[in-house]
Amino acid sequence: MGEIKYILEQVKNGTISIDQAENLLQKDAYEDIGHAKIDTTRKKRTGFAEVVYCPNKPDQDLQQIFERIYQQQGEVLGTRATEHQYEIVHEVLPEIQYDPLSGVMKLEKEKEKIGNITICTAGTSDIPVAEEAALTAEFFGAHVARLYDVGVSGIHRILPNRNLLEQANCVITAAGMEGALASVVGGLVSVPVIAVPTSVGYGASFHGLSALLTMINSCANGVSVVNIDNGYGAGYIACQINRLACQGNAHVKR
Repeated sequence: MGEIKYILEQVKNGTISIDQAENLLQKDAYEDIGHAKIDTTRKKRTGFAEVVYCPNKPDQDLQQIFERIYQQQGEVLGTRATEHQYEIVHEVLPEIQYDPLSGVMKLEKEKEKIGNITICTAGTSDIPVAEEAALTAEFFGAHVARLYDVGVSGIHRILPNRNLLEQANCVITAAGMEGALASVVGGLVSVPVIAVPTSVGYGASFHGLSALLTMINSCANGVSVVNIDNGYGAGYIACQINRLACQGNAHVKR
């Protein structure tokens, strides 16, 4: 007898309650659709539903994954999507939205945006990565403030906007070239700073490696670093911090 059938038989016989059966059925549950295993209980375990990384997925598989997650969660988020992939998913989910700048594709529920995350970029070339972070954070229910093009080549641009930094529960900085913005921001705020090195810059920037090394070696306290161009990862971690701040502080903006 299969595990699910065995649990249902126990409910029928009165051996276990419906609530106990639900807990057993949801433990490590997933839906096997052949080419993928949809993690149906990730939101219950972690607070965040499964997100689709779109590159290298065949069109039909991508359609099915998006459709199944939307059916289960009532919303779905995908990253690094192309225009073609958007058109394919749009066939099965006509209300899907696509941002070509960041490659984020999403269909989301109406929700209250809580707390405050501020996202900064050194330059305009870093905005695609910053927008991946911003749209991820907003999808997961955070209020996001954007402060773009305030890098160290004109550091006076950030100083009149310090209020956006000081009001945040967490700050994300996206910067390429030498990646110094994270250290500057880290020295101005009392909250965690998530630094995102971007693959922006000339030859010796080594596609973001130079910024990554600068950020890892920051002398400012409270600076953590994600992978090169990983706006999604920064947005996710920022949401975790933002949620904790909102739980622990009644005065935090909601």
